[in-house]
Amino acid sequence: MATQDCAVSKAAKAKETIDQFLNVSLDIAVTGKTGSGKSSFVNLFRGLSNDDDGAAPTGVTETTVKRTKYDIPTMSNVNIWDLPGIGTPNFKANKYLKDVKFKTYDFFIILNSERFTENDIMLAKEIRKRNKNFYFVRSKIDIDISSEQKRPGFNEQDVLDKIRKYCERNLNELGNAKVFLISSVDLGKYDFEKLQKTITDELPVHKRSALLQAWPVCSAATLEEKIKLFKGLIWVASIASAGITVVPVPGTSVACDAAIAFLFLLRCYYAFGLDDRSLKRLSEKVNKPLLEYRAESKFANAIQKKEVTTLHVGASVIAMSTVADLFSLFPGVGSAFAAGLSLASTQCLLTEGLNELANTARVIRKVAGLDTIE
Repeated sequence: MATQDCAVSKAAKAKETIDQFLNVSLDIAVTGKTGSGKSSFVNLFRGLSNDDDGAAPTGVTETTVKRTKYDIPTMSNVNIWDLPGIGTPNFKANKYLKDVKFKTYDFFIILNSERFTENDIMLAKEIRKRNKNFYFVRSKIDIDISSEQKRPGFNEQDVLDKIRKYCERNLNELGNAKVFLISSVDLGKYDFEKLQKTITDELPVHKRSALLQAWPVCSAATLEEKIKLFKGLIWVASIASAGITVVPVPGTSVACDAAIAFLFLLRCYYAFGLDDRSLKRLSEKVNKPLLEYRAESKFANAIQKKEVTTLHVGASVIAMSTVADLFSLFPGVGSAFAAGLSLASTQCLLTEGLNELANTARVIRKVAGLDTIE
């Protein structure tokens, strides 16, 4: 009885961990003056172009007149908020944090396409007083680079260093303020990956997985970090699934395994950028058809059809799952043995699925010419 109680306790803890992984909320605030590129940044982060349905409106005039919440199409529990610029007519500097409902957000991204203003610095100081993090992002770097290329003796790294140092001097009174340089059209360039790592390191542990899952796949390193995250959770997901088997109800293990497996692999599918929207956008960017490479993955196809449970992942896994159902009918030793078999079968399924989806994403990036083919 004590052994069974311990197993149930471990399963409950595992279930809690998986639930948190799948559902923990994250709210990101993006602010900056008119014309700094806030809305374009929000759209790029969400994997949308400025012309897509549901994209944040952009333009040369102030298009953000009230705080607006946008979800991540592939992560409903992560929201990115497009905030009006501080000091605009309806959002005075001295009342800004109250007016935009400061407590809503986990951290702030302060965006500017030129120099950071006194209002930006004041905002950062107030955020710091309230014990939240902020990140200065200098946008539209690609436009600066394009302009500087026309000058004799152009050197891209020198231009980037000059812009960074200028911004940091501008923020000197904040003390060691970091500035991240990003492109207006390509998040894979410059400091976007460094921004992700810095924010992740400074978030509470339970929020980190949400950010990493939602973050766009802008490099091979980002993809590998996502893969590592999911690999670290396979064991927990398997325990959560197997723990249900100790309840002697026919068919319970199969139903539970299916639900956990599908949600886990579905999240992998989206996090690795294998959904239609992400692949179509990437195909247009590199002018190559990429959806056909996803079609070679049985797990990607099963996820699209919501038929993960019909996959044939090997006779040994099927046999273990069948035996687990039989043993779950018997209390005590039988139930515990069934739980062990269920754990093993779920672990096999998730491992195979994760590896196949990860390899599919790697192949697509290589075919797209984004990573070197070894």
